[in-house]
Amino acid sequence: MISLNFANVMEEVVGEKGLSEREMEALRGKGQEALGQMLQRKWPELAFLDLPDGDTEEIKDVALRIKDDSESFLILGIGGSALGPKAILEALSPFHNLRKTPKVFIYDNVDPRSLTGILSVVDLKKTTVNVITKSGSTAETVASFMILWEEMEKVLGKKMTGRIVATTDPEKGNLREIARRYGLASLPIPPGVGGRYSVLSPVGLLLAEVIGVDSRELLKGARDMRQRCLEEDLWKNPALLLSFVLYLLSTEAGRNIDVIIPYADGLRPFSEWFCQLWAESLGKLGMGLTPYPSVGTTDQHSQLQLWVEGPEDKVVIFVRTEDYGVDIKIPHIFEDMEGLGYLCGRSLSELIKAEEESSELALAKAGRPNLTVHMPAIDAYHLGQLFIFFEITTALTGFLLGVNPFNQPGVEEGKRYTYGMMGRAGYEERRLEVEAAREKKLCWRI
Repeated sequence: MISLNFANVMEEVVGEKGLSEREMEALRGKGQEALGQMLQRKWPELAFLDLPDGDTEEIKDVALRIKDDSESFLILGIGGSALGPKAILEALSPFHNLRKTPKVFIYDNVDPRSLTGILSVVDLKKTTVNVITKSGSTAETVASFMILWEEMEKVLGKKMTGRIVATTDPEKGNLREIARRYGLASLPIPPGVGGRYSVLSPVGLLLAEVIGVDSRELLKGARDMRQRCLEEDLWKNPALLLSFVLYLLSTEAGRNIDVIIPYADGLRPFSEWFCQLWAESLGKLGMGLTPYPSVGTTDQHSQLQLWVEGPEDKVVIFVRTEDYGVDIKIPHIFEDMEGLGYLCGRSLSELIKAEEESSELALAKAGRPNLTVHMPAIDAYHLGQLFIFFEITTALTGFLLGVNPFNQPGVEEGKRYTYGMMGRAGYEERRLEVEAAREKKLCWRI
C-alpha cells in the first residue's frame, strides 16, 4: 500500500515555516465538509470513484482481438485521453516498442510532422486505431481521426471499420453516432467521468490490456486505496491530509507551486498526468495551485538549487519507489580513486534512494516544506493506488478552495475561439473577435 510521510511540512521538523497540529485541527470542520461532499456524492462527476468497481471483461475481449491481429496500436486523444495511457505505458512496459508487439503510438497533438512520422512507420493494414473522446467533438482528436479514416480506407476499403475502436460517451456525441452508423467496436466512458479523471476507465484500461497488463490489478489497487482515502479520521486519511497540507501552505504561506518529483524514469509521464489533473481542476476564480513536473534524480541537477534557495513559493512532493524490481551493482573498479571508490559494491537502487532522501533533507534543513509518497513497487496494483490517491486529493483540494474541481471554463473559452477560426457554424462572433485581436497586435510586431 502506498503511504504518505508529511513530517517535513510540520514545524517540529522544518521550524517556523512548517505547519502545526493546531493549524491542521483548526481546519478539521472544513475538511469534514469537503469529505462529506465526496461521501454524499454531491457532484455527479464523482462517478470516477466507481471506476475501481468496473467489469473489465469487454475490455479484455477487445484487447485480445487487437493483440491477435495487429502489429501496431495507435491511440488518438488529448489531455487525459492520452496522458493516462502514456502514464500506464511508460510505468508498466518501458521501452515497449523495442521489446513487444503490438507497438504503441499515442498521438496527442495536431503537429503534422508527428502524424506524418507515425504514418511513415506503421502498416495501416495491420494497425488498430483507438480514438478517444468522450464528447466526440474534441477538435484535435477528431481531426486526426478523420485523417486516419481516409488513409485506412485507401488501403483497406470497407474492412477498415474493423480496425477502429471508439472510446466515447455510451449514448451521445458525434463519435458515438459514427460508431453506430459504421458498426465500430466501442467502449464506454461512464457518464459523469471527466477526461482527466478517466484513466481507470476504458481510456487507460484498454491500453493496459493491449500491452499485457492485467487491468484488474490496476482496479484492485485503486479499490484498496479508495477505502483509505474516504476514511473520516483526518490522521488516517492520506488524501485528506495531503489536501490539508497543500491548501494551508498555499493560503497561509503563499506556497502556490507544487513540484511533483517521482524517482523513477517510468513515472515521468505520471507527473505530466498529475499536472493536467491539478492545473485544470484547481485553476479557477483567481485561485489555484500550479503543478510543476519533474523527475529524480535528473532534476536535482537542474532544479533543486531553485527549490532550496529560490523563492519560497513551492512545496515539493517526492514519489519514492521502494522496490524497482531489478537492480544493478556498481563494479569494484577505480577503487583507489577517492571520488569513485566509495561507490564500489553499492547498487543503483541504493544510490537513487540516497539521492531522494538527501534532497528531502536538504529542503527540510533550509526550512522548505516537502512531502514523500512511498510507492512499494512500480506495478499495476500500486499504480492504480497512485492514480486514485491523487484524483481524490485533487477533488478534496478543490472543495477546500471553494472551486468546482470538475469543470474547465477557461479551456472551453479557448475551444470556442478555435471553432470560430476553423469555420464551425454558430461561432462566427468568435472568429470576428480573433480577427480584431490580430489587428491590435500588428503594431507591436518587429
